[in-house]
Amino acid sequence: MAATETKPEHIALGGRDPLAGSDPNAVIQFRGVSKTYESGDVGLENATFSISRGEFVFIVGQTGSGKSTIMRLLLKEHEVTQGSIVVAGRDLSEIETKKVPYYRRNLGVVFQDFKLLPNRTVYDNVAYALQVTGRSRKEIRAKVPDILRLTGLATKLHNYPDQLSGGEQQRVSVARAFVNHPPLLLADEPTGNLDPETSIGIMQLLYRINRTGTTVLVATHDSHMVDRMRRRVIELERGRIVRDEADAMYGRRDPSTGEFAALMRGEPAPEPHRLPRDPFDEVDEAWR
Repeated sequence: MAATETKPEHIALGGRDPLAGSDPNAVIQFRGVSKTYESGDVGLENATFSISRGEFVFIVGQTGSGKSTIMRLLLKEHEVTQGSIVVAGRDLSEIETKKVPYYRRNLGVVFQDFKLLPNRTVYDNVAYALQVTGRSRKEIRAKVPDILRLTGLATKLHNYPDQLSGGEQQRVSVARAFVNHPPLLLADEPTGNLDPETSIGIMQLLYRINRTGTTVLVATHDSHMVDRMRRRVIELERGRIVRDEADAMYGRRDPSTGEFAALMRGEPAPEPHRLPRDPFDEVDEAWR
């Protein structure tokens, strides 16, 4: 018996926010955001930053620095104590609780612990992300095999999660996150449970997804991968942003001679040096 197709309510992410300021291309805007938990712990303090459409950004910092707080606020698992968060022109404070599931359908989310449905096959885990958005069976049959080929899982579609390696399970998680081609993909410690070689494969996937136009925000402890990819890095310490740097490494670098001279003269530091060729293109060769 064919299931009746219904069009679920949809919260559009793309309307122009009248308070969006000077960056109309911003996908994420934090404006003086603070989060204090009921315990009194400060998760985030006066955080202000903007992430533009198509950027790939790492959030780094020690455990408890505020990385997960940023992710949870973006997912509306928590509400801000102060300030505002705008995602693709929509102030998150304006989204009613009952509308939150529809907002989240616009996001792709990759978790450290995969969060796969254990009693469903690889195909069904990915198809589920399409089913909840009301996609037709025809669309699902067309999209799922394509995304499984993209993520290197074409031969695993009938396997169950417990029949897969950790890297393969994370690939399923990435496939599920991207199958709807969301404008924003959030990855919370996506390589935290993986060995270094497998981690490279997962970051290749996220990098390739980013190159299709999806904005990617990754919270991570993986210093090797951050150093290798040289993307924008936002560093947190005790809930405060202490560094926001383009083409950066995991740890803070010493200032260049030009930057130090500018600092001594009280002038703005020169723009961060951008490499003429994207160093992670070498890692991506396998996808071409």
